[in-house]
Amino acid sequence: MKSKRAKESLSIATDLVLPSDTNALHGIFGGELLARMDRICCIAAQRHAEAIAVTVAVNHVQFGKPVPLGSTLTIEAKVSRAFGSSMEVYADVWTENRTTRKRTKVNEGIYTFVAVNSKGNSIQVPAFIPETTLEKKRFDAALRRRQLSLVLSGKMAAKEATELKALFEE
Repeated sequence: MKSKRAKESLSIATDLVLPSDTNALHGIFGGELLARMDRICCIAAQRHAEAIAVTVAVNHVQFGKPVPLGSTLTIEAKVSRAFGSSMEVYADVWTENRTTRKRTKVNEGIYTFVAVNSKGNSIQVPAFIPETTLEKKRFDAALRRRQLSLVLSGKMAAKEATELKALFEE
């Protein structure tokens, strides 16, 4: 199986925030934004895996700034690391000023997907090759996040989480 780069999984969606998408303060519902992010992240995971990908976890979401009614919203997602049958996918969310087209980052999220076959059984995914400085940073952090998740779920002993331990040792 040939290794893949982040740019091969890049998925981008641009859409408007309409009245039916908003809360009482005329900003996008958090759940609406999460659903949009999940769909774009799923496409990125499927592009990497060349298979069906299902959401296993929403690892982190950062609601940085409100997204008001009428906003042009762009979500960019790409795989940040692959682990056997699972993939971490990172999403960056931007709004765009209508007149200047200047983009502002308003949100980010990290999702985990597993590649499956038509029977729903997990399958192997290609290895991942980070290229840019940001991709390398996210690639390294993905292993720490994975180890933390495994420790918290009881699937890994804390003493085996070498990447996490390295953060606290000097």
